[in-house]
Amino acid sequence: MEHERWVIAAGAGRGAELVPVGADGLPVGDVVCAPDLVEAVRDRPGAGRWIWRSTSGVYPRLLAAGVRVERCYDIEAAELLLLGHEGRLGEPRSAAAALARLRGAPVPPDPPPRAAERGARAQDSLFEPGPVGVELSLADLVRVHAEQQRRHDATAHPGRMRLLTASESAGMLVAAEMNAAGLPWRADVHRGLLHELLGERYAGGGEPRRLAELADEVSTAFGRRVRPDLAADVVKAFAQAGIRVKSTRRWELEEIDHPAVKPLIEYKKLYRIWTAHGWSWLQDWVHEGRFRPEYTPGGSVSGRWTTNGGGALQIPKVIRRAVVADPGWRLVVADADQMEPRVLAAISRDRGLMEVAGSEEDLYTRLSDRAFSGDRDHAKIALLGAVYGQTSGDGLKNLAALRRRFPLAVAYVDDAAKAGEEGRLVRTWLGRTSPPAAGAGEHEEAGIPQEPPTGSGGDIGAELGGGGGEFTPGYASSNTRARGRFTRNFVVQGSAADWALLMLAALRRTMAEGGLRAELVFFQHDEVIVHCPAAEAETVALAIRDAGNLAGRIAFGETPVRFPFTTAIVECYADAK
Repeated sequence: MEHERWVIAAGAGRGAELVPVGADGLPVGDVVCAPDLVEAVRDRPGAGRWIWRSTSGVYPRLLAAGVRVERCYDIEAAELLLLGHEGRLGEPRSAAAALARLRGAPVPPDPPPRAAERGARAQDSLFEPGPVGVELSLADLVRVHAEQQRRHDATAHPGRMRLLTASESAGMLVAAEMNAAGLPWRADVHRGLLHELLGERYAGGGEPRRLAELADEVSTAFGRRVRPDLAADVVKAFAQAGIRVKSTRRWELEEIDHPAVKPLIEYKKLYRIWTAHGWSWLQDWVHEGRFRPEYTPGGSVSGRWTTNGGGALQIPKVIRRAVVADPGWRLVVADADQMEPRVLAAISRDRGLMEVAGSEEDLYTRLSDRAFSGDRDHAKIALLGAVYGQTSGDGLKNLAALRRRFPLAVAYVDDAAKAGEEGRLVRTWLGRTSPPAAGAGEHEEAGIPQEPPTGSGGDIGAELGGGGGEFTPGYASSNTRARGRFTRNFVVQGSAADWALLMLAALRRTMAEGGLRAELVFFQHDEVIVHCPAAEAETVALAIRDAGNLAGRIAFGETPVRFPFTTAIVECYADAK
């Protein structure tokens, strides 16, 4: 009978060593030597979980040889999560650093992250290990892994923390497979779009024709030469025209009555496309009909994914017209509906909000019927304001209305904000931990109920009329109010990221067990795209729905909350919305 867990050590250009271990991380069998990593894994299809130093340093080599694994434990991903839980986020997280701490030896810095490869070299480098720094022996990896199991047991909720580590490791597998598969991309369609939007390209790499024309229109409107790509020049030009502006953001420009505004807004939109997704981008990032941006799970402090170049998480809708399924295939594009408010309902255990979130109907409509006299927009802004810290002006009145109807939900984010302002740590439901504040004292746990779960294991800124996105304070913030807003957001946004990892893992397993040819090819925060044969599309859509609700049960236990998706089956990504 195959052992459940194997620790494996394999360096580039040498053989592999592996040993079976128990739940405590200690060996339960003899060391096995194999001439090659691929052979070692391929010969053990019944292995329950592969424990290795880094998924990015091992799994691409297996994928290149046609070998996929069901589960893994990523030691370096686990180290990052455990350091965070211990209030030490920012310390070196490599396996070598973890070993040095165990030995009481000088801790080496983490190797620098590998820069994203562009051009022809990018294709070859996809299946090469990234920088790992000092090589570790099998005995070293076993020791580090066993110590990590002890550290899991020392957390307040070991079951949740183990689930978080497992889901982060699963995310690493998904990311590697997505990088290998690539997002289908029609270079000919993209070039046609650029010509349609930007006009002809001029020799020497200057602005294309349409941008040059718009720049001339802006200058004519001001009566002097103005560089529309230079914000300071535009602000100065408006000042000379007797109009004071603080910035050249679109929402501010739209409030101005001046003939330069219309061509300026159009210029800014097209300039962004030219610089971010223009001809140079196409040449660098799209090869053999695929775009591979190198996804990085947990790349932000809240657990949201990032990419190592390519701008995959900010593809303009017009450019999405180039994302086209292969002949006979379809794109199943699924957006989680009101994910973060539903997560807040689950983690706060607020009965009223759980009841609102217990249906696959529009959450904000149901909320408005309960607390805002049927005004959906008012209800939406109120709930998002509670999560993202709009607690003055109308936001304060909205918060009062929410507090009366949903006291536990509002108290949950209020407590997290207070903890952040006081320099304490907050955690997601599963245990992902916020960065420590500068000069913080004891790192007390906040923002997480103590009862264990009973289970097995958009543009926010636009809605609130301002910034939005993820507040990233590094590892310190001298502004206590800003940190409070961050920790208020963190406990919800981070718990949503934890749910998303479990959803991806469940979807990946369902597709594999069903023998589907479908491939996960894109993921960002609350949206997932699967590329599949047309005949599998409806099956995939059902699998996504089931994965969302299963992830909710696994993460948060048995609650009334549901996690529905809006799903579209299309040939072109732009047709999904």
